[in-house]
Amino acid sequence: MASMSLFLALLCVPALSFAQQHDSREHVRSPSPLWRRGGRSVPPMGFYDPTQMGGSMLTVAPNTGGLGEPLNVIVSGHSDPIVLADNEDQGGLRNYFLSVGFGAECLVNETSELRWDYGDPELGTCQETIKGGNHFRYWVQDGSNANSGAIFMATSYELPIQMGHDIIFNGYNLGRDWLVGNATAQSSLIPTANITNGTTYSGQTSFQGWTYKTDVVYLSGILSNSTQGVNHDLTVGNNNTLPVDGYVAVMTISIVQKPAAASSSASSVLPALPWTFATAVLAALALSLSA
Repeated sequence: MASMSLFLALLCVPALSFAQQHDSREHVRSPSPLWRRGGRSVPPMGFYDPTQMGGSMLTVAPNTGGLGEPLNVIVSGHSDPIVLADNEDQGGLRNYFLSVGFGAECLVNETSELRWDYGDPELGTCQETIKGGNHFRYWVQDGSNANSGAIFMATSYELPIQMGHDIIFNGYNLGRDWLVGNATAQSSLIPTANITNGTTYSGQTSFQGWTYKTDVVYLSGILSNSTQGVNHDLTVGNNNTLPVDGYVAVMTISIVQKPAAASSSASSVLPALPWTFATAVLAALALSLSA
């Protein structure tokens, strides 16, 4: 009798589960131009244009009288949520940057300034601090009125510390394109002078068992191609080359492979089974208990 009671109780489980699933579908939100992910509202472009909301596409550099550096790379809010999480040990943003060759500032882990690691993820950024190289600072777009989760990056190639870490000639545009070339595993340098609105690149990188696919599109009309308000403008540009060419590289990052440990952890949570199949399984279990 107890076995029969158990059998009937188990049969009710999938039915209740099915009813709950059906009820949740009755409350699906109506279509919206904003894609909501984890509390974020991601517009079709993958980020909100700061210039349309009273902001700027230049950073504010300290001790420069209000000058700044161009935000010339954006990680789209449509990227995998795992990548948009600012961590290193769970396949997040820091791990992605390491797959591209950028690590935390030398002997410092709590900063949003990352440097080229010269092939050494542990101490390579110490070389960049001394010898110069590609580097960037980044900010998350998470304001109450523009919570896309996109990552805005100010990328440039700097001179050695003995030269005050000034930016090399054309270093904003070159720094952007060299980062994109690394992120998309290009076999040759991206021809900066040939970039146009809509230029695309795509490729994969890996680190610590995580493999990422990066799709890049260059967009114009967001960042001004001028010298106004730009830091280092006298050394980065000249009469023939503007320090900022006006193109922003928008990167959408997806995860194509996870380490075995991460995959097994994810699979440990059983997916919802079709209710008819679940009924059959539970019924068989009940019959085996009554035998």
